[in-house]
Amino acid sequence: MRHIAMFVAASTMPLSLAGCGMLGGSGDSADASPTKGNDITVGLLMPETTNTRYAKFDYPMIKQTVADLTGKQGQVEYQNAGASASKQAEQMRKMVADKVDVILLDAVDSHVIADEVKKAKDAGIPVIAYDRLAEGPIDAYVSFDNELVGQVQARSVLEALGSDADSSDKVVMINGSPTDPNAKQFKTAAQAELTGKVTVAESYDTDGWKPKIAESNMEKAIAQIGKGNIAAVYSANDAMAAGVIKALKASGVTSLPPITGQDAELDAVQRIVDGEQYMTVYKSYPDEAEAAAKLAVAKVQGKDIQFEALTQDRVDSPSDKDIPAHLVTVSALTKSKQSIEDTVIADGIYRISDICSGRYKSDCAGIGLK
Repeated sequence: MRHIAMFVAASTMPLSLAGCGMLGGSGDSADASPTKGNDITVGLLMPETTNTRYAKFDYPMIKQTVADLTGKQGQVEYQNAGASASKQAEQMRKMVADKVDVILLDAVDSHVIADEVKKAKDAGIPVIAYDRLAEGPIDAYVSFDNELVGQVQARSVLEALGSDADSSDKVVMINGSPTDPNAKQFKTAAQAELTGKVTVAESYDTDGWKPKIAESNMEKAIAQIGKGNIAAVYSANDAMAAGVIKALKASGVTSLPPITGQDAELDAVQRIVDGEQYMTVYKSYPDEAEAAAKLAVAKVQGKDIQFEALTQDRVDSPSDKDIPAHLVTVSALTKSKQSIEDTVIADGIYRISDICSGRYKSDCAGIGLK
């Protein structure tokens, strides 16, 4: 879906462009769009509450960056749809009626929201897809390299299985929501990595990324394959990994197979330290949130050169081609002091004391994390 040739240049480009004379500059008048001052309102629509990142990280980071870029005059109007596509459509209609200046949209259902994207565009309100690629006439897309996410997860499965892995090893895939275009990219990339190296014995798409559904699907997989015949579990995110672990333990499994995840949620990092979960994909929310906020402000204020410099990737959606994009790279977080320190600690997501609390103190000490 994405145009790979542009990835390296864009993903390694510093978000601060002041040294290039671009921050705050929009070129000559021929290059500039109609501008607005610092008193802007950014509408921020997030998809669900199961994943804690939206309220804990994305929203505060976007709010702070918008404030920093506008001399504290810019505001962010935040809404979360609670995994309801109809509720999100209603929230978006209200933002259009309230005449926000730009909308950052993380879609519950990328197809269903397309009509609302068009209505916002018709009302003169730019829409930037955030984290998930929405359909309709969006102005830009900010997310992580979703193909790389799936590749990192699958490679981690193979790494965990080691040199003894062969095509008879049975792997269960607990994929994300079928309405989420990101989930399809994770799944497709992971399958490509696993094909011919292991056997994907069972594969499930998980409505709404719900852990209870993931748990139920894992129970089905255990019944079909047998609890002692599962070599590894590909779980597309951390919340579902918790459901997978619950199902395995309930079936009597005492030595858990390698289990993947994504999002580096605190309890997942603790599970990794404890040895229950093999890995999670760490995605730098500060980088994604900062890029989105900068794009939103640049778009509203007509800083076209800055906007273009931050969107040198290109992606296609089912409804539109060559959408300007900024794709952020990802990495694996595993059970090692360096891996944890270089990701969630370095970015200020958690403190060591957050991770190494209670019963996890001894596990942290075992890997030198203290």
